[in-house]
Amino acid sequence: MPQHERVHGHELKKEQIVNNCFGCGPGNQAGLRLEFVLDKQRERFVCHFQLEERFVGPPGHAHGGIIATILDEAMGKVNKLREVIALTGRMEVDYLLPVPLSTPLMVEGWEVRVNGREHIHAAKICSGDGEVLAESIGKFIEIDPHRMFAKHLKKTHSDAT
Repeated sequence: MPQHERVHGHELKKEQIVNNCFGCGPGNQAGLRLEFVLDKQRERFVCHFQLEERFVGPPGHAHGGIIATILDEAMGKVNKLREVIALTGRMEVDYLLPVPLSTPLMVEGWEVRVNGREHIHAAKICSGDGEVLAESIGKFIEIDPHRMFAKHLKKTHSDAT
């Protein structure tokens, strides 16, 4: 049986960043609030979810932007395997079949390769019976979050005290 571990927001120097991310942030009431677990045996981040009607695109199915967001989130989680913060530089999405609303779905992300600061990841969304509905590949660029987000991190830190 695979080992699973709940994945929370990024941690920087033992300080938790407030997670208001649209994809996975528990603090974002308008977001998707996706909850990923790490399948340690397969080194994949997995999330089981259902999309609410408010994410409609075509009748009864998810908007393409929401599908891309979910795939991006799954690929982004993979950076945790190497304990890096990396932002999406580019991603491609193949929309294979319409993604239904109000139905059990699963997304998983995994590492393809790493070349210096470039991290290439892939992800797929599957129906409850395992049919692949959408898939993606993305390039993530490793960053120094303290340098890139300094003014936001200072605000978050001062708000906490």
